[in-house]
Amino acid sequence: MMELSLIKTLMNREFFEENRGGKCPQEIFTKDTRKIKAALDSAMDEHDGDISVVDLQALFYIQNSSMTTSNKAIYADIFSKLEKAETLKQDIAHQTVSRMFQQYVGEKIANLGFDYVNGTKTNLEDLRQLLERYEDNFTPTRRVKFENKELDHILQAVSLETQWKFNIPSLRRRVEGVNGGHLLVVGARPNTGKTSFAASIVAGPDGWARQGAKCISLLNEESYERVVARYISAATDMTVKEIAENPVLAAKRYSEVKDNIDFKECSGMDMDYVEMVAKSESPDIIMLDMGDKFAKKVSDKSDVYLKEAAIHARNIAKKYKCCVVWMSQLSADAEGKRVVDMSMMEGSKTGKAAEADLMILLSKNPQAEGEEESPVRNLNVAKNKITGWHGLITCELDHERGLYTS
Repeated sequence: MMELSLIKTLMNREFFEENRGGKCPQEIFTKDTRKIKAALDSAMDEHDGDISVVDLQALFYIQNSSMTTSNKAIYADIFSKLEKAETLKQDIAHQTVSRMFQQYVGEKIANLGFDYVNGTKTNLEDLRQLLERYEDNFTPTRRVKFENKELDHILQAVSLETQWKFNIPSLRRRVEGVNGGHLLVVGARPNTGKTSFAASIVAGPDGWARQGAKCISLLNEESYERVVARYISAATDMTVKEIAENPVLAAKRYSEVKDNIDFKECSGMDMDYVEMVAKSESPDIIMLDMGDKFAKKVSDKSDVYLKEAAIHARNIAKKYKCCVVWMSQLSADAEGKRVVDMSMMEGSKTGKAAEADLMILLSKNPQAEGEEESPVRNLNVAKNKITGWHGLITCELDHERGLYTS
């Protein structure tokens, strides 16, 4: 049935011309289909435009008028199936022709090999002729469809580079926001405020959820109830105690973003699951909290499997036109430092950074012994392919409300 679908696809003049002659010889088809392909080749040489099944059938019987009644019945059944067959997508059809042609040439080379083994051929002339005959078409020529380079298209695409704006004013002045197709890597030492940062930019005042983005948070570290509580605090601008004291007000404020944020406990899941969520749910934002734990440990070296997972995350962002936010840990090298950089990423000094469009690393100010922890947080923009700006941005974390402000 696949061969008939390919024959039907070849009845399109444009596709036939792309695969004419040595690129798609009759010999790559099985015996019965081969005769139909021979009739199609003749029809394309003698007539203009596409060929219909009815036309092909008529020409076939003209060329094979001496067939027996039983053979005619066999081909009548084949043409009936050809009429019902679906055409292949052109890229799949090209791939199918290429594979069938390579198998055909491979069989001819293998048969020559047996002749050499058995001693029936004693020189390489037949092999040389075979290679000379088929080398130009072994990988069929494909037309390359180049990307749209028109000015209006490029301007429109660039205007969407920051569709989802950051709601931290000092950050927004330097990096306005993100868009579908971006991979944002956020790193910090433990207990710095990574999840609060996620909650703040998604659920906080003028956050992504309030801008209309469909956000999904995939969680594999803290219990989902604790994380959701942080998002509710950010959405309501209320502490947990204030929410408990005034649940009616909290519910009203939370309702403004609730429908745009979903949560899923994902312990033990990998990047394949993340892609399944992206494909089935079509979100604008996917928050991976924590991103490293979605990586399959296919190697003893963390930098290898984390890089593979980051590449997968980047491909998900591009394929499904969503922004993937990868939350990650910084190594002990970043402890007590205000200025941190991408070389301090836990387990992967380069791999994750190489794939990121934007990397924001959170840090605290150094704390003297006995001092109360400062609410000041530093946003180190360590990589920025969106606007190109790199540097340090200072803001404050209200840890009781899960909000970053500046």
